[in-house]
Amino acid sequence: MLYSTPEQRRFPPLAGYTVRADCEGGALSSDFGALVLRGIDRQIGLTARLAAAVQDKRHPCYIDHPLRDLLAQRISQIASGYADGNDANSLRHAPMFKLSVERSPLEPEQHLASAPTFSRLEHSVDRKDLYRLTQALVDHFIASSPEPPAAMVLDLEHSDDPTHGQQAFTFYNHYYRSYCYLPLFICAGTSHALVTAYLRPGTRPTGAENAMIVVRLLSYLRRHWPQTHILGRGDSHVATPEVIDVMANRRLTDCVFGLAGNAVVLRHAAPVLQEARRLHQQRTATAPAYGPRLPVSRRRYEECSYAAASWSRPWRVVLKADVMAAGANPRVVVTSLAAPPPQMLYEDLYCARGHCANDIKAVKGDLPSDRTSATTFLANSMRLLLACAA
Repeated sequence: MLYSTPEQRRFPPLAGYTVRADCEGGALSSDFGALVLRGIDRQIGLTARLAAAVQDKRHPCYIDHPLRDLLAQRISQIASGYADGNDANSLRHAPMFKLSVERSPLEPEQHLASAPTFSRLEHSVDRKDLYRLTQALVDHFIASSPEPPAAMVLDLEHSDDPTHGQQAFTFYNHYYRSYCYLPLFICAGTSHALVTAYLRPGTRPTGAENAMIVVRLLSYLRRHWPQTHILGRGDSHVATPEVIDVMANRRLTDCVFGLAGNAVVLRHAAPVLQEARRLHQQRTATAPAYGPRLPVSRRRYEECSYAAASWSRPWRVVLKADVMAAGANPRVVVTSLAAPPPQMLYEDLYCARGHCANDIKAVKGDLPSDRTSATTFLANSMRLLLACAA
């Protein structure tokens, strides 16, 4: 500034202290969290694991930013709230982010990577790199457990990723009423940790596609946890004959999936639904005698053995008949578990998958994983995995 003064301003002493004002400011930063993330990363080794999964195709003579530094910078920026790759153009001078990748914070020649460098990184990965990156996330999940767990739950959930341009493999999905990707998130149902994620086109997934992913994931987990009982959980998107056979016919593996209602299943549910409707009407009629509050709903459970035409064998099906003032709300769950009672199976095991939706909201909201605006599908897959790593 034209009339700025670099001298310190002196003020009257206060409580025995001298008070001075310095207008230069120095190297200031409000992103101290980047250093905390660096300390955590040094303990868990996440960026080193991710860097080892990507084949660096650059010529060694022209590398200013090692691959691990690029991943650490990008992940720390996403975790600090800077999800846009263009933010790197200003953050490359930030002292805290320099310290987070172990660079001198005040030397100009130690500046970090800019947005074009990250764009080239995202567009340089191939399918093999992405496969190893998803595997590295699973390795990180496995390493987070000090010992093999006795049991674990895998929540499989598809979530929409709206697109607003000409991205590759974006399609119109009638359920979400938009053009989108439909990535698959796999979370641990007990610890709420993200296991891995896959970016996929916006069409509804086929049973063979989901089964291929589940087979590879189960095989990889079994190498490290051979005696862990694994329960697969998901909604009707996942409840295909291929996935049910994979989850239910393997050793120490079971499943509980939501099932879309059909005429045969609803015919089995008709008696218990009629009983729930009768009890709800009876309680509604007698409720005024005990207070002004009417009953919210009346719920009944039933189970049966059911086999769709495409299933290899009959499976246990739990029917929930829920009658409210607004009408009936039947729900159907298919499972390979034989021991839990119907109510426990539905309320304690199946309904707990709602926590997976909250975990995905955290990834999409706090770590915007939906910044998939690159022109190529592989670059957008890289962006999704970086957000998941953050």
